[in-house]
Amino acid sequence: MADYCAEIAEAPERLARPEVQKLTPYQSARRIVAAAGGRGDIWLNANESAESVPMALQNERFNRYPEPQPEAVVEAYASYAGVSPEQILVTRGGDEGIELLVRTFCRPGEDAVLQFPPTYGMYAVSAETNGAKVINLITAPDRGWVPDAAEASHTLDTRPEVKLVFACSPGNPTGTLIPMGVLRKLAQVAAGRALLVIDEAYIEFSPADTAVDLLKEFPHVVIIRTLSKAFALAGLRCGFLLTSPGVIGMLKKVIAPYPIPSPVADLAAQALTPAAVSAMRQRAAAAVMRRCELEVALEDLPGVEAVFPSASNFLLAEFSDGPQVFKAMWDRGIILRDQNRQPTLANCIRITVGTQDENDELLAALREVLGACASQGEAK
Repeated sequence: MADYCAEIAEAPERLARPEVQKLTPYQSARRIVAAAGGRGDIWLNANESAESVPMALQNERFNRYPEPQPEAVVEAYASYAGVSPEQILVTRGGDEGIELLVRTFCRPGEDAVLQFPPTYGMYAVSAETNGAKVINLITAPDRGWVPDAAEASHTLDTRPEVKLVFACSPGNPTGTLIPMGVLRKLAQVAAGRALLVIDEAYIEFSPADTAVDLLKEFPHVVIIRTLSKAFALAGLRCGFLLTSPGVIGMLKKVIAPYPIPSPVADLAAQALTPAAVSAMRQRAAAAVMRRCELEVALEDLPGVEAVFPSASNFLLAEFSDGPQVFKAMWDRGIILRDQNRQPTLANCIRITVGTQDENDELLAALREVLGACASQGEAK
């Protein structure tokens, strides 16, 4: 016992829960670059807005605790999303919403989440951190990475421990939209068994395809939203869960007492005014136009095997040698997101749509890199 205590004293991290000790943390865009000591002149790896929105605080007094759920933000977002304020929970980014759902609905060591890789890594990280199992139903590119509702239904029949089903639409990292008919089937098969969580972080780039109308029919459907992408406020860390009042009530039992700092609430309320929402929509439309132009240009490059359809502010491209291209661009200070290790995404790179100048520099560098790769191949 004395020897054990001495070992723990020298390495207190061994006191952490076993599942946390084994956990591989989510490799965020910033963490990857920092760990590798990379420098970045053009950042096209985190799906951030290419444009910044200048904002200034209106409230400069911070001696009081903030509202647990800032009323002005709740009401403004409810109006924007077309739901009632009772169906809104404001969170510290979409990631806290994922974490809250797992903590609220999954018992450690007993329950599970179902997801459809390739998909956003935080679903699995939040589940594993909280001791929940992760069940994967891998989707295929020849079906547009769209989940199979029948396969999901069979899984729910045979795996009653599943309490959350995560479906990302538009998908990250694929950009794929899940058709509304598939989402409806998923909601139907999950009824009475699990919550269907639809992650709409990128929905402003394809607003007509929101699943918000499903909330009227299915109280077990949850939608994740954020101000990080089209609203150009990734640094604010403000997200939302949209769902039934009953689910909101459960989540409020778990959420921290003062989750939304006053400066965040101040700026979020400003971002949700009618004028600011109109400006956001214009930025999103411009980003979609640049995405379409970038897609056409990428398709013409040698060494690009495929550029997949996207409904977001990024493109997923398959190269003849993805890792080599990624490294060559990294060395030039153009930071992209390597997807080579994701299921079904060998040689794929995710490229955030930048400004016109950034896209032009990206394409010029890719032409140089891919031209050099082609010359090497001919020499062999």
